[in-house]
Amino acid sequence: MNNLTPKQDGFCQSYIETGNASEAYRLHYSVDKMKDATVNNTAYKLLNKGEIRARIETLQLVSRTRHSITIDSLTTELNEAFKVAKEDIKPSAMVAAVMGKAKLHGLLTDKVEMKDIVPVINLTLNAK
Repeated sequence: MNNLTPKQDGFCQSYIETGNASEAYRLHYSVDKMKDATVNNTAYKLLNKGEIRARIETLQLVSRTRHSITIDSLTTELNEAFKVAKEDIKPSAMVAAVMGKAKLHGLLTDKVEMKDIVPVINLTLNAK
């Protein structure tokens, strides 16, 4: 068992279902008085906590095992999608299949833009 609070565990479960940390946060925490940027930032911080990350990885492993999902099975499905798209002369679908394979095999990552997060800079001045 894990040592998470019910809200934290619910967040993890919802993140697995939605793939969206902000949405998962909204489902389990009171956000009525929070700005969207604050929700996004808080969800991002929660997502990166060690015990949260570990729980999510466990849930992902359980899901992949339950559904027999492997890199090989996904690659096969993407290859089939590419063939169908090529036969139907659908270049955008062909590109999507190729990009999906590249992401799956770690050759391509999504660029994430973090807006409305203010960096904190600590300065120490030594007055002499």
